Amino acid sequence: MASTASTNPAHAHFESFVQAQLCRDVLSSFQGLCEALGLEPGGGLPQYHKIKAQLNYWSAKSLWAKLDKRASQPVYQQGQACANTKCLVVGAGPCGLRTAVELALLGARVVLVEKRTKFSRHNVLHLWPFTIHDLRALGAKKFYGRFCTGTLDHISIRQLQLLLLKVALLLGVEIHWGIAFTGLQPPPRKGSGWHAQFQPSPPAQLANYEFDVLISAAGGKFVPEGFTIREMRGKLAIGITVNFVNGRTVEETQVPEISGVARIYNQKFFQSLLKATGIDLENIVYYKDDTHYFVMTAKKQCLLRLGVLLQDLPETDQLLGSANVVPEALQRFARAAADFATHGKLGNLEFARDARGRPDVAAFDFTSMMRAESSARVQEKHGARLLLGLVGDCLVEPFWPLGTGVARGFLAAFDAAWMVKQWAKGAGPLEVLAERESLYQLLSQTSPENMHRNVAQYGLDPATRYPNLNLRAVTPNQVQDLYDVVDKEHVQRKGDKTDSGKAATGSAGTEELLRWCQKQTAGFPGVHVTDFSSSWADGRALCALVHRLQPGLLEPSELQGMGALEATAWALKVAEQELGVTPVLSAQAVVVGSDPLGLIAYLSHFHSAFKNMPHSSGPVSQAPSGTPNAILFLGKLQRTLQRTRAKVEAETPRTEEPPVSEPSVPPSLPSEHQEAGAEDLCELCGKHLYILERFCVDGHFFHRGCFRCHTCEVTLWPGGYRQHPGDGHFYCLQHLPQEGQKEADSDGSPENQELPTPDDHSMQPGPSPPVSPVERVSPVPSPSQPTRRLIRLSSLERLRLSSLAIIPDPGTEPPPKPPRSCSALARQALEGSFVGWGVPVQAPQVPEATEVEESPFSSEEEEEEEEEMPLEPDLEQTLLTIAKNSGTMTKYPTWYRTLMRRAKEEEMKRFCKAQAIQRRLHEIEAAMRDLETEGTKLELALRRQSSSPEQQKKLWLEQLLQLIQKKNSLVSEEAELMITVQELDLEEKQWQLDQELRGYMNREETLKTEADRQSEDRVLRKLLDVVNQRDALIRFQEERRLSEMASETGAQG
Repeated sequence: MASTASTNPAHAHFESFVQAQLCRDVLSSFQGLCEALGLEPGGGLPQYHKIKAQLNYWSAKSLWAKLDKRASQPVYQQGQACANTKCLVVGAGPCGLRTAVELALLGARVVLVEKRTKFSRHNVLHLWPFTIHDLRALGAKKFYGRFCTGTLDHISIRQLQLLLLKVALLLGVEIHWGIAFTGLQPPPRKGSGWHAQFQPSPPAQLANYEFDVLISAAGGKFVPEGFTIREMRGKLAIGITVNFVNGRTVEETQVPEISGVARIYNQKFFQSLLKATGIDLENIVYYKDDTHYFVMTAKKQCLLRLGVLLQDLPETDQLLGSANVVPEALQRFARAAADFATHGKLGNLEFARDARGRPDVAAFDFTSMMRAESSARVQEKHGARLLLGLVGDCLVEPFWPLGTGVARGFLAAFDAAWMVKQWAKGAGPLEVLAERESLYQLLSQTSPENMHRNVAQYGLDPATRYPNLNLRAVTPNQVQDLYDVVDKEHVQRKGDKTDSGKAATGSAGTEELLRWCQKQTAGFPGVHVTDFSSSWADGRALCALVHRLQPGLLEPSELQGMGALEATAWALKVAEQELGVTPVLSAQAVVVGSDPLGLIAYLSHFHSAFKNMPHSSGPVSQAPSGTPNAILFLGKLQRTLQRTRAKVEAETPRTEEPPVSEPSVPPSLPSEHQEAGAEDLCELCGKHLYILERFCVDGHFFHRGCFRCHTCEVTLWPGGYRQHPGDGHFYCLQHLPQEGQKEADSDGSPENQELPTPDDHSMQPGPSPPVSPVERVSPVPSPSQPTRRLIRLSSLERLRLSSLAIIPDPGTEPPPKPPRSCSALARQALEGSFVGWGVPVQAPQVPEATEVEESPFSSEEEEEEEEEMPLEPDLEQTLLTIAKNSGTMTKYPTWYRTLMRRAKEEEMKRFCKAQAIQRRLHEIEAAMRDLETEGTKLELALRRQSSSPEQQKKLWLEQLLQLIQKKNSLVSEEAELMITVQELDLEEKQWQLDQELRGYMNREETLKTEADRQSEDRVLRKLLDVVNQRDALIRFQEERRLSEMASETGAQG
């Protein structure tokens, strides 16, 4: 091949172009190729056809075949769809280059400007299946032979930019480097067009370029004037990225990647990491590409304690500024975390170098995520119209743990190119904008599961990608503010003001609330509701309200012997445990009437949740619907799981017995009653509690910010904490002290830990995160256990038990999943079958082919078909049988690779789901703080301004009730998320226990010691415990589903 290429200069330039790994080499070799063929770069799609016709080279034919197949799609109209359209694309990131490629295929003249002069970002991007297919169709394997050959689908940003740059150059995109776009220059007179302003001074050809479409892909920090950006703020989140040199040794290739491990469902790993290194993380990911790439989320207090940050500064920009970050400490931090996560198997970790030659490790803030309110605008001046579109980070900043950045970026690129096609076709500006905004509404909801399954059909037409597409979801009348005629002075943009002053729909004024309470309590003896103080003092009105909403919990006759305080306390507890309405004031405050504002807030929760429930004195057969449904469900779930764990700890032999059912009435009255005004003070800090700040736990009131784990001081979420019966403190589940557990020695506490130095090899690796299951070995027998009653099961019974997979199929998540997935097969065949059935414990060797570049004639189409082909149930069973036979899996490397990839995809889905939950919980926490601040101001105004006009007081009160309603909605959403956390946590625990039990089962019975049998029995009991907990969770979910169905049926009736 070398001799053939040397006889023709164009062939040699083409080979250099294909193999080039630096931006300047790509540009120089392509310039040489064009000169050898007598062509001028940047000539549009006709240039591609000329190169293809003149370069008669066998090595290029496979690439031409792929590009021709793409260009021949009907949507491009043989390159004539946008033949008279001139486009300017700003930014040569992956999304900007991908947009430029699509516009070039449409036949538009495309000019791209990029302020950088080289590609230096080593960070690795996760790829969805459609992005892999899309890049393969553009010749990715030709330019980068290792593309998606491992068990995880990813690519470094630099490699992705290089291959897209090569495609863009071949398709005739004109590219200018080292030039920054600074703004638009409107047409000075009628008959002229739009220009751009650049720094430094551009060539005359670029300075005089008139265009009618501008696509901005310049990143989140640059958005063209006219677009409104919305900030989605969460809790402080500090990310750390690090790249180490990949020497591609045999040892390095055998280290499994980490698709993602998160604290929210695998606390054991992070607890071990904290104990061994003093490093406290929320999550960690490891990808292997050009570099060993790690990305993790670190806690601020840990960074301060380990000297990575010098001072705890209030502003994030200052906190993570270069003056406050110690580079050497950050490098030690990143190296220690990476070494622990990979068990030190990567050897001496050498930092890769960034664009400035420094170690490629950085700390960044992703507390706030920016999102554009609109994806496109149209400006017009002197009759010249300009279409502006956003793609990439300046449209939506991705949340990195979800791995959605490049996938949604490509979707936005396709949608933007489709918009340009409609624009070139002559559609009206408002119609084009309305259709684009209809597509933009879908972007944040997209995932591999809810898009079309057949990725081979994906194209520019949105109908090929989005199921249930509605291109008229947004009407032209709704986008009129996106069409600016700037003949006059530019008018101030709309939408900048918040709607805080507007009345929220569905909120109730005090008069409406009072009428509703009167209606609900009408007919009960001795109950006459006329106000929000004395009418509720004897407790009968509150008991009547609870009885009306859930008959059977408390009969009026049972109130005869109760005092006012006792009846009120009973009603508050029943409402919390059976209706999901959390109290905001104590029983004493209701009886004394000392807090009418708090009572109004409490009753408004009832109204907002049950106002649509039909008024009937008959019994209600299902759980009430509305806001408290998730809160009620989570509370019942937690109590059931606690009883389940308590029963197992009691060592009952009948482990198959289901958990005790939830009693309809609390078993006993509260033993203590709070004094009047106790809800005004936080139990922990002793400071005043305003209504929106009150967080009630077992009748005690706290600030949400004060309700933290006693050990790690992390904010405690509903369902994610326990109170220790011994010391009375609250703990997160990770740090809850166990009975008999000794206090940690002071030398081993995280506060006294120091990061290992680069040459420190004394660190003991802890338990591994959920990485490649073939790396797992049989567990080490634990010390002798306390005498317990053993459960003797046959090997077949144990195997069946360990293979239980009680995974609920939530019916609320569209679209429906296929009847069977490959996850169960992948786990059983790969995670368990390599250890046992005569197969050695050692992990099988990863096929060398996964790290070797393929030749231009590699059968990539066949490989693509194999990966995309769904596995039928019969085929899954056949593969499972093959996997269980000794040594046979190594004879099928293709299936081995496919199953490994499927297993990793399942891990990635769980990780992404956990990270989405964690991010939303942090956003809810930030939103709660904002509501508390607003509510405090209103409450102070209501309590202090006694001389204010009644109309003003009424307005303040209605605004306060609106804030309370918003808070209740957030609390309900928070409970929904924590239910999902329970699912993830139990699923992870069962998976880990399954692997541990398999390790014992795979040993010969005659070789087991008594300690082995006791340890096996202990693991088996734990597995039964988890199975019972998951069973309880499934039953509660089915209860809720039937309740919601019954509520919908009743509403329709």
